Amino acid sequence: MAAITEQTTNSEPKLSWARRIGYGVGDIYGGGSIVVVNFYYLIFLVDVVRLSPALAGTVILISKVYDSITDPFEGLLSDRTRTRWGRRRPYFLIGIPLVFFSFIALFYPHTVSAEWQRFALVLLSYLFFSTIVSIVMLNYNAAQSEITLDYNERTSLSTVRIFFSTIASIFAALIPLEIVKQFDSVRDGYLAMGIFFGLFFAIPFIFVFFAVKERPEFQKEQVEFDWRIAFIEPFKVKTFVYALLMYLAAFVAMDTVSSIVVFYMKYYILRGDEANFVAGGLLVFQVLSLPFYAWLSKRTSKRFAFMVGGTVFFLSMFLSFLLAPGQPFILIYLFVAIVGIGTGGVVVMMFAIFPDIPDVDELRSGERREGVYSALITFIRKLSSAVALFAVGISIDWAGYMQPVEEIVDGTKTLVEQPQTDTFIVVLRVIFVVVPVVLVATSLFFARKYPLTPELHQRLNAVLAQRRAGEASAEIDAESAELENLLI
Repeated sequence: MAAITEQTTNSEPKLSWARRIGYGVGDIYGGGSIVVVNFYYLIFLVDVVRLSPALAGTVILISKVYDSITDPFEGLLSDRTRTRWGRRRPYFLIGIPLVFFSFIALFYPHTVSAEWQRFALVLLSYLFFSTIVSIVMLNYNAAQSEITLDYNERTSLSTVRIFFSTIASIFAALIPLEIVKQFDSVRDGYLAMGIFFGLFFAIPFIFVFFAVKERPEFQKEQVEFDWRIAFIEPFKVKTFVYALLMYLAAFVAMDTVSSIVVFYMKYYILRGDEANFVAGGLLVFQVLSLPFYAWLSKRTSKRFAFMVGGTVFFLSMFLSFLLAPGQPFILIYLFVAIVGIGTGGVVVMMFAIFPDIPDVDELRSGERREGVYSALITFIRKLSSAVALFAVGISIDWAGYMQPVEEIVDGTKTLVEQPQTDTFIVVLRVIFVVVPVVLVATSLFFARKYPLTPELHQRLNAVLAQRRAGEASAEIDAESAELENLLI
C-alpha cells in the first residue's frame, strides 16, 4: 500500500489568511445567534412575552419538529443546486437580508392579551428564524469540506472559524442585556437588541460569499435521487455515527448549562446582574484555549484533543458544588475559566472532525454529499437541543417557578422578581450539574470509539484522489476495501 499512501493531497495548497478569515467570519452568526437564543430567549419568552415556561419550551420543541421535516430537503437542495456561483454560495447572498429580518422577528415583544395568541405569534417568528438558520448554516458548514482537503488545514480553518464564533459569542453574551438596560421599557430594549444583532449577524456573509471557492470536480452530473440512500445509508457509516453521538451528547450538555445559567445566577447565586459577565468569561477562556487544542490536534489527533477538552469539562462541573450564595466572586470565575477551557476543546475539535466525514462517505458512495451530512447533523443537533430546552422548561415549571410580577413604577411597567421555593432551587442545581455530567461522560465514551486517525485520513485522501482521476488497479481496490472495513 506504500505507493498509495505516499500519494496524498500534500500538494493541496495552504489556505491564505484572507480566505481563512473571509470564511471564518460567517460563524459570527453560527456562534453568536446560538448564544443569544440559548442565554436570553427562554427568559425573554417567560418574563417579557409572559408565556408559561411550559409553553415557552413547547415553542422551541415544535420548531425543531418542523426542522426535522425541512432540514433534509434543504440539504438535498444544496447538494443538487447548480449555478455559475456553485452549490453553496448563492445561499449566502440570499441569506443576508433574511438573517437580519428573522432576528428582529425573534425578539419582537408581542403584547396581545391572550396567551394563546402570543404563543402563536412567537411560534411563527421562531419557525422563520429556524428556517433561515438552517439554510444559511447548512451551506456554510458544507462549504468547509470543499475549501481544503488537508487534515491539518481543516483543523486550522476550524480554529479560525471557532475563534470568530467565540468572539461573537462573548459579544452576544455580554451585550444583549446592556442594550436592553438602555431603555426604560424592557420590551423596547429587546426589540432594539434584535435589530442590532440582526445587522451584526447578516453583514459577514458578504465576505463569506467571496472567500468560498467551490471545487468543480465535486459538482459532477447528478444521479437519480433515492431517499433511502441519502438519509438512511449515512447511519450505516460508523465514523459518522460515532462523531454524531460525540457531538450531540457534548453539545446538549452545553445547551443545558447555557439555558439555565441566568436562572442559576439570579435565583441560586443571587447575582443575576452579573450573569452576562459569567457567560462572557466562559467564552473568553474558550478563545484562549483554541491555540492549545489546535497544537495538540496536530501533535496527536482530533479525537485525542476532543477527549482532553471533554475530560476537563466533565471534571469542572463537579466544582459547581463549591459555589453558593455570598461566596467571593473569584470562585465563580475560577469555575467559569475551567469550564471554558474544557468546552473550547470540545467545540473546535467537533467542527474540525465534521469536514472529514464526507470523505469517508465518498469512499462508499462515490459522491460528494456535504449538504446531506450537514443537513443530518444540523437537524439532529437542533432536535436534541430543542428536546433539552423543552425538558428544562418543563422541569422548572413543575418545580414551581414563580414568574416576575408586572407592576407600574414611576409610570413605567416594571417586572418585579418573586422569591423561589426550595424545591425550585434543588431542581435548578440538578439541571445545572448532574445532567451535563452524565451527557459529557456519554460523549467521551463514544469518542473512544471514533476510528478516523490522521494516518487513515491520509490514506483515504490518496485513494479518493486516484478514483477521481479515473485510475483503477487491484492495489487501489484492496486499499479501498481495507479502509471501508476500518471506517465504515
